[in-house]
Parts: sequence; structure tokens; C-alpha cells
Amino acid sequence: MLEIERKFLVTSEQFKTEAFRQNRIVQGYLSSIPERTVRVRIKGEEGFLTIKGKGNESGMTRLEWEKEISLAEAETLLQLCEKGVIDKVRYEIKKGNHVFEVDVFSGENEGLILAEVELKSETESFEKPDWLGKEVTNDERYYNAYLSKNPYKNWK
Repeated sequence: MLEIERKFLVTSEQFKTEAFRQNRIVQGYLSSIPERTVRVRIKGEEGFLTIKGKGNESGMTRLEWEKEISLAEAETLLQLCEKGVIDKVRYEIKKGNHVFEVDVFSGENEGLILAEVELKSETESFEKPDWLGKEVTNDERYYNAYLSKNPYKNWK
């Protein structure tokens, strides 16, 4: 139940030509406090309820529990969420032994493109695609829960 991931800014849209899958994701937060975020997500035609703990010192590792729920349940729970729904398209790109998930945000966070890669350990190496930019793993501004309250469009 541990999630180990690294997060990066994306420097170009080259990843779109390499993607093997894409899905629209709409998500909201029942709780966005860092110690335990509770997220409701609709990914394509599937619903999910996810609970995440606070990240460790490196920001790479945290407890994550996720359960698939019905689409109807997810739609209903989204109505209970805090203000600030995240809307994005996720592209999945295989590079070496890893799959990068690249999120292209829309709405209040339009203009932001982030890539994540899940790892088996914090020290695991991985092949970096050319479009991978600055690492922002430990920068809480790039967490979706933060973006739901402090949209990217307001940063400038």
C-alpha cells in the first residue's frame, strides 16, 4: 500500500505521439489535508475512491489505498467534494521498464503539464524521456489537492 513516485514538469508535447492510452480524469477531494487526502476520481467510465497519507521527507513515498467504486457512486460523491475539481487528460507512455503518466490539465489549471513515474524503491533508476523537465516531486504546489485550491492560473 505504499506509493513511490517521482513527478516532473514536461517540456514539450512530444509525449502525445508516444502514448499508448489516454483518459479524461475528473477528481475532487472529500478531504485535502496533507495527513490524509481523500479523493474521488472518475477515469474514463470508472470510479475510484483513494486515501493517501502524507509524503515522507523526500516527497516520493506515501501510503495509498484505492478502491474501485461504481461510476454512479463516484458522480454522487463528487457532489460532496470541496470546491475545486481537477479536470485533466492523462496520457500513458512506456519508456524502458516504466510507464509515465502525463497529465495535461484544463480548466483552472490549464497550461500545466506534469509527468509521474511509479517506482519500486526511491533509489530505482529509470530511463528519462527527452520531454521530461525539472523534477518537482517534493514541491507541494504540484500536488492535485493543492491545485484544487490554488489553481495554476493564479500562480503568475
